[in-house]
Amino acid sequence: MHELSVCQALLDQVRETARAHHADEVGLITVRIGPLSGVEPDLLEQAFTIARNGPLTSSATLSIELAPVRIRCRDCEQECEVRPNRLLCSACSSYRVDLISGDEMLLARVELQGAGPSQNSPDPERKPSHV
Repeated sequence: MHELSVCQALLDQVRETARAHHADEVGLITVRIGPLSGVEPDLLEQAFTIARNGPLTSSATLSIELAPVRIRCRDCEQECEVRPNRLLCSACSSYRVDLISGDEMLLARVELQGAGPSQNSPDPERKPSHV
């Protein structure tokens, strides 16, 4: 299951962000996953329950947002949302398209608990903060 290694890399990035903001703990982690990313959301959630055990993330929760598959047609220049297995322009039916989104896995948001002062948030009393 490669989702476990993906999840471990994600949590390494989250922990680095938490340390940079002097956080005591990580709350909610939101990721955006496209259907063409090669990451299965259900398997990522299962892997998260195992991988989150560690410094700063042992009580973190994972929220997954599903990203749509969007294309731009090279022939008519239209952008449209399509099904993952049907990459055809919905305006002119052309197969000459470029993928705009749907193949990504992005760390969209991290909620930090007890975040201390940083360059972006001068108020040390601010809890929770979103990165």
